[in-house]
Amino acid sequence: MKSIVTILSCLILLASCKNQAAQGSTAEAGSADTIQVKYTLTPFSRSKEFPDASLRAMAYTNGTFSTVIAGSTYKLGEQTSDAPEKNCANSKEGQHLHLIVDAEPYIAKYESSFTQDISDGDHYLLCFLSRSYHESIKTQAAHKAVKANVKAKSITKMEDVTGPMLFYSRPKGVYTGDDTKKVMLDYYLVNADLPGFKVEADINGEKHLLDKWQPYYIEGLPEGDNTIKLSLLDSTSQLVNVPLNPVSRTFKIEKTPAAN
Repeated sequence: MKSIVTILSCLILLASCKNQAAQGSTAEAGSADTIQVKYTLTPFSRSKEFPDASLRAMAYTNGTFSTVIAGSTYKLGEQTSDAPEKNCANSKEGQHLHLIVDAEPYIAKYESSFTQDISDGDHYLLCFLSRSYHESIKTQAAHKAVKANVKAKSITKMEDVTGPMLFYSRPKGVYTGDDTKKVMLDYYLVNADLPGFKVEADINGEKHLLDKWQPYYIEGLPEGDNTIKLSLLDSTSQLVNVPLNPVSRTFKIEKTPAAN
């Protein structure tokens, strides 16, 4: 009799363990099902290179920016030769400069000298050479990053940025029609070459960790306003305590362009 009771007890215990294991598996599967990635980030294919392109100098006097661009491979106003292959927003006006003042949206300029209002005070300024489809040229020679004091529309004091910094570039503005299918994410790192640093891209609340400095296609963005926040992280995934970090931007997707 005791043997029968013992056997029955073992069978009940075994059934209970199996039930708990099944419930655990179901819970784990349920948790996995709730983690859904809304947006895909795909690295760009290799882009047209400009090995000798250089932004040699930048000045701001009486409301006018003056830059000196050197190199035979890069010209403002020209279409970048691989633009048709990229299938993303492309400027009809060609290659250009991106000027970023602090954490503001960049200003596109198609001539080496141009007027621009900048308020009095201290500012972080980044200027870099861009392809016609707005991808930055990511070389030491192709950009200038400075901390400048501005007074009466002129720089009174300027020094190179020596610490790590992150600047937001794209997406920006309004995307319509085919340009909404693949939207380029691009940013600029100063003294923060990867590895050693990482960039977290928070897209409408969904976080993606980027460990290689390159542009990405974003797919799956919904119609309407979208917000991306970029954060520069250190090797332990902690926010780096530097100016303008993190930085965010809101842009709009219009898959069906609004009627005039």
